Amino acid sequence: MSAVTDPRPLTGEPLALDLLNTRWNSEGVPQDLLTDIGGLAVWLAANGFALPADETVLRHTLQARDALRAAVDGHLRGEADGASSAGAERVDAVLAHGRIRVTLSPEGPGERAEFEDPAWEPGWLAARNYLELLGASPDRIRHCAHETCVLHFLDTSRNGTRRWCSMAGCGNRAKASRHYARTKEN
Repeated sequence: MSAVTDPRPLTGEPLALDLLNTRWNSEGVPQDLLTDIGGLAVWLAANGFALPADETVLRHTLQARDALRAAVDGHLRGEADGASSAGAERVDAVLAHGRIRVTLSPEGPGERAEFEDPAWEPGWLAARNYLELLGASPDRIRHCAHETCVLHFLDTSRNGTRRWCSMAGCGNRAKASRHYARTKEN
């Protein structure tokens, strides 16, 4: 059995944003990696989850993605505390399915996530990651500036001015569009 390649144009973002980026546009056509268990398996593998892909994991992960979309969209619109109240409630509902247990081991203090149902692990960890992003750098959570792009990213540039999910993709298309508009005027 050969491994399926992740078809998404942007990968490697923090878990919360990576989950949002399971939806993207390809030449104007909406794409969704999480339409079936096969796509879920690709996303789980890309993010290092050993959990088997099944309908329950897919359902819970989609619930987390929808909650994160509402919260991130609220945050990007400038609503209070990084989320609309509806988005915050939906993220809280996902977070209610797990908890962090503080531990002490020979290596020192630590934390371990625990879930009422292991199928919540990917979605719960993505929701928790969003809280971490809000705590560390809420102003660096961005939506791509290209008008047809739906991808999100964490701006890790030194001066915090990144606008595109990818300079090679959306940034290049925007530059080409501006160039075409200037040459057409002349």
